[in-house]
Amino acid sequence: MKTMQQGWLSNWLVKHEVVHRSLGFDHRGIETLQIKAGDWDSIAVILYVYGYNYLRSQCAYDVAPGGSLASVYHLTRIQYGIDNPEEVCIKVFAQKDNPRIPSVFWIWRSADFQERESYDMVGISYDNHPRLKRILMPESWIGWPLRKDYITPNFYEIQDAH
Repeated sequence: MKTMQQGWLSNWLVKHEVVHRSLGFDHRGIETLQIKAGDWDSIAVILYVYGYNYLRSQCAYDVAPGGSLASVYHLTRIQYGIDNPEEVCIKVFAQKDNPRIPSVFWIWRSADFQERESYDMVGISYDNHPRLKRILMPESWIGWPLRKDYITPNFYEIQDAH
């Protein structure tokens, strides 16, 4: 059986008995970890204190119909100069029937619009976000347009009904 290589962050979390799952490294060599939603706010604080003070991006996606939703955070630490940043990718999963993840707005303010967009498109509720409301779709919109189980009304059927 092939064992997956773990990076420094995964090793540190194991040493401190923090439950997580290493997802390996992406094509650029960036370590990717899966974190439980209930542990995310604590781990986010730890990462910030360690120097990951830049949230490069946050996005969300529908993993599979009937399955879970993922909120993905790309964090950057610039310790030895702008040309040599350290990066890590954190994936936090939530079940579709109650998709709730702690907001990291209070740690990285740049999460504001990014978490709002994820809420608007896939329906993840970010607990303790100060302005969690739709940002792209009208407030009257029902549903989550980027969920795989969301049924978009057929434009031509709507036109024919009028």
